[in-house]
Amino acid sequence: MSERSTHPSQRRAPIGRKPAADPATTWVRQPDANDTPTRASIYTARLTIDVTPALRGRIKVTAFRRGVTAADMLRELLEREYGEDSS
Repeated sequence: MSERSTHPSQRRAPIGRKPAADPATTWVRQPDANDTPTRASIYTARLTIDVTPALRGRIKVTAFRRGVTAADMLRELLEREYGEDSS
């Protein structure tokens, strides 16, 4: 006769469907048909630059204090500096 192990790492998870997530506690927001596209969804080109860890930290802290993402803040800065109407 073999003994059945009951060690937690050897227990099997029950098979079946996961319960539906509660929309009030879901972190990922489902797209709404009436949503306007975000600025990030309009941009399709990616720009990668190398910065020092200290500069990266300052950028992230500044963006956090302003209540925006670092990407949105940098897009705005680049648009001001290199916008279509700049010479």
